[in-house]
Amino acid sequence: MHGLVNRAIQCFVRDSYGQSRWLEVTRRAGVEVTDFEAMLHYDDSVTENLIAAAKDVIGVPEETVLEDIGTYLVTHPNVEALRRLLRFGGVDFVDFLHSLDELPDRAKLAVDDLVLPSMEVRQHSAESFSLTCKGEQAGFGYVMIGILRTMADDYGALVFLEHRGAQADAEVIDITLVEQAFASGREFELGARAG
Repeated sequence: MHGLVNRAIQCFVRDSYGQSRWLEVTRRAGVEVTDFEAMLHYDDSVTENLIAAAKDVIGVPEETVLEDIGTYLVTHPNVEALRRLLRFGGVDFVDFLHSLDELPDRAKLAVDDLVLPSMEVRQHSAESFSLTCKGEQAGFGYVMIGILRTMADDYGALVFLEHRGAQADAEVIDITLVEQAFASGREFELGARAG
């Protein structure tokens, strides 16, 4: 597994629950590393053990941990650049949804050895969409639910999301756009401010 994934888990637990909880997660996971290097690769079992330990330490289901990681990735000030990258996907939430097909390739432009699950968005009607995530690692769909929910808020859209479960190597998320302009979205400027 790419070190960025383990680093994201580390930062999520540490920033949300504190360093002592993070150290407890690593202890329960049976890993000696407490500070993951983003550009290294680790055995997939390390990531699986970290998620399993995090759910026990935090006291929530694994799906909640994964969804909360997705939310963290686009809301915490330490990872503001990811939110900015995602906002380049479109001027509204529907544009953003359609840009998700290209997200794995855009991620490779930034980190050439990062492999994200492939994503396919289908529009079934003006308000009904589905996102299919295909990859070897189960659970990415729950991370995407956290990202989608937060980005909908960012755009000011009201959505209903439902994870339909995993079949073989694919996870499907149903997305119902209740209202495109439900609230004023979060401010976004094309250029980042210095200082």
